[in-house]
Amino acid sequence: MSFLFSPAPDVSSSRPLLAFKLRSFPTLWGWGLFNRNCTFRHFPNRCVSVTNVAYAEDVIVPGTAKSARRRDQIELERDSISVLNERILRFHGKRDSSRTTMDSEEADRYIQMVKEQQQRGLQKLKGDKQRKESDGFNYKVDPYTLRSGDYVVHKKVGIGRFVRIKFDVQKGSTEPTEYVFIEYADGMAKLPVKQASRMLYRYNLPNENRKPRTLSKLNDTTTWEKRKTKGKVAIQKMVVDLMELYLHRLKQRRSPYPKCSAMEEFSAQFPYEPTVDQKEAFRDVERDLTERETPMDRLICGDVGFGKTEVALRAIFCVVSAGKQAMVLAPTIVLAKQHFEVITQRFSSFPDVQIGLLSRFQTKAEKEKHLEMIKEGQLNIIVGTHSLLGDRVVYSNLGLLVVDEEQRFGVKQKEKIASFKTSVDVLTLSATPIPRTLYLALTGFRDASLITTPPPERVPIKTHLSSFSKEKVKSAIKYELERGGQIFYVLPRIKGLEEVKEFLEASFPDIEIALAHGKQYSKQLEETMENFALGDIKILICTNIVESGLDIQNANTIIVQDVQQFGLAQLYQLRGRVGRADKEAYAYLFYPDKSLLSDEALERLAALEDCRELGQGFQLAERDMGIRGFGTIFGEQQTGDVGNVGIDLFFEMLFDSLSKVDEHRVVSVPYQSVKIDIDINPHLPSEYINYLENPMKILNGAERAAETDIWTLMQFTENLRRHHGKEPYSMEILLKKLYVRRMAADLGISRIYASGKVVCMETNMNKKVFQLISDSMTSEVHRNCLSFEEHQIKAGLLLELPREQLLNWVFECLVELHASLPALIKY
Repeated sequence: MSFLFSPAPDVSSSRPLLAFKLRSFPTLWGWGLFNRNCTFRHFPNRCVSVTNVAYAEDVIVPGTAKSARRRDQIELERDSISVLNERILRFHGKRDSSRTTMDSEEADRYIQMVKEQQQRGLQKLKGDKQRKESDGFNYKVDPYTLRSGDYVVHKKVGIGRFVRIKFDVQKGSTEPTEYVFIEYADGMAKLPVKQASRMLYRYNLPNENRKPRTLSKLNDTTTWEKRKTKGKVAIQKMVVDLMELYLHRLKQRRSPYPKCSAMEEFSAQFPYEPTVDQKEAFRDVERDLTERETPMDRLICGDVGFGKTEVALRAIFCVVSAGKQAMVLAPTIVLAKQHFEVITQRFSSFPDVQIGLLSRFQTKAEKEKHLEMIKEGQLNIIVGTHSLLGDRVVYSNLGLLVVDEEQRFGVKQKEKIASFKTSVDVLTLSATPIPRTLYLALTGFRDASLITTPPPERVPIKTHLSSFSKEKVKSAIKYELERGGQIFYVLPRIKGLEEVKEFLEASFPDIEIALAHGKQYSKQLEETMENFALGDIKILICTNIVESGLDIQNANTIIVQDVQQFGLAQLYQLRGRVGRADKEAYAYLFYPDKSLLSDEALERLAALEDCRELGQGFQLAERDMGIRGFGTIFGEQQTGDVGNVGIDLFFEMLFDSLSKVDEHRVVSVPYQSVKIDIDINPHLPSEYINYLENPMKILNGAERAAETDIWTLMQFTENLRRHHGKEPYSMEILLKKLYVRRMAADLGISRIYASGKVVCMETNMNKKVFQLISDSMTSEVHRNCLSFEEHQIKAGLLLELPREQLLNWVFECLVELHASLPALIKY
């Protein structure tokens, strides 16, 4: 690339025009070497570190007013390079910098593994044993299962409301035909039943009554096509992110654990006969640990009391027998203590295995002793809450992390848990996984074992959902006390516990009642929970601190007040605190007044009442996905909009995207091989040349940055502007030429040239990739003028543009195309 330096418009200047090629100079980086002209004032001690580059806080030009500086700042904020840099910063900020790159051949092998894994996961979790190889999974709906008022999705028309199935005689025929009648925003449509069974999808999961924002129009499908395209692009981006994360995990290596001869002895001590699902989960985990070289990341999804803990115990035994440490992470100290007691009891026949509990109940000296024992490897199994994830806990030889009820942990804890997954085996236990977790399992990017078979002695919990009244509360408690049982009374907040206690003490003066919540002194809480477990306390008034795992056989009634303030997964877990013995259990869910509840809260309550049978935690979590949306797969926001296309079409599009993920692949070309045949050589003003002082070094550094990658070029440009202010227009054109070449290389474009009113871009991408890219473009102006012909992207312009305007147009167009890269496999 040639850069021309010209004098300023001053005609008295006698300095000749300088022309040189950047590549003819040694490559010298300008980071930190930019010297200022004496007319500018610089503050070397007032720098802030942003993305590993030191930026000056301000550049002050003597003699200029604040308003002029503000004008410059506004101009800088608005210019197209700044907008592009912000997007690059946002995107790279979300990336996991630890992810390693891989070559194309290696990627092919891993992509095939991922596809096989995904198909196994979907086949197992959707339970479709009749899947045909030719057409994948069938998400379409049987019209005869629809009820009047159900919302349906027609792939070509959009969202409508099912009315009825009725016989009708077609014009020109005497034979009656069975039709499905569907109401749309602008009229009624009728479809032959056979056609409907091929084209219709459910909008909601069965038994849901969520309404879409609007019905589609029969006579204008453009809005529906846009919604469908938006959903497709969003799904593709999620798939690529998942793919890259999963490929990164597959690249990790550890030696398989040896098969342990003592496992039979350990397993024989399990006092119950394992269910069929439990046996399958045992086998799954054993294969993960003893036959695979990649770290395990398995979800055990089983209803409360169905035996998930035993699966974890056998995994722990396998790992500990090989000399590694195991960590058991629980969301509350109450649950952690229960795990500690169960593990201690199960490992009592193996005195060499040392077990420790790390909790806030311990004294400082006890904690320090445990931390030292963990570091020295003297503790084989460590049980605790999120404190186990702290920086002070240093493991000697950690091999396994067991996470119970992951949805109860905060964002930072989840990120820390995720960081373990690249180096140790991880087993997650959950009765109602968070939608993100379930979604990973459904798409096969995470191994999952389902335990849906209840133990023989379990009896379903009777669930009552109604408005609150003191008489109903007293009646429920009286019935449980008369049969010798205990009661959980749960409220969403600490405020209000005392008021309930006063009411219950007045109603049942001879009964021992206690409070339990997270703000109590640790010893007091521990003592309360122990007394309740022993049966000394009959009614425990508490917050959702008892939500997870607490196993008290004699507590068979739970009352939840202000139920609308709990999440669906929380309610399901709370209900699971009872019914763990052979007695019939009761869950009373009280809301203040239905008129005060949001539609979403009503849907959740209806879902909970529908899923009252045993083993339905998985289905419930699937419904929770539908209600709360999928959200972003890596963030903690769970408000994604399945409502755009409906849940069944979403799943079909997801499956389609996964099964064809290798078709959406872009192969970059070397930066140096990209030719930009737009003859433009702007002149840099002499003032700017003098101001830069060493322009050759800076410009050489700019090209080196562009040759590295778009991130480095962004850093370079931002650094240049922070140190020297907004560049003149001619320098902006030079920078844009570098950006154009870099973005073209990333997109597999090897040459850009103009022929009259047509801009041509020679590329190695296929038509499907081009279609996905153009679908995801936000600028209709650019999208509408692009076409794809024989490895060329062509843009038809209305008129032939001058060279600088043409470069600006190509820059804006490539910015749009480059924005779609997150939706493409880039190996």
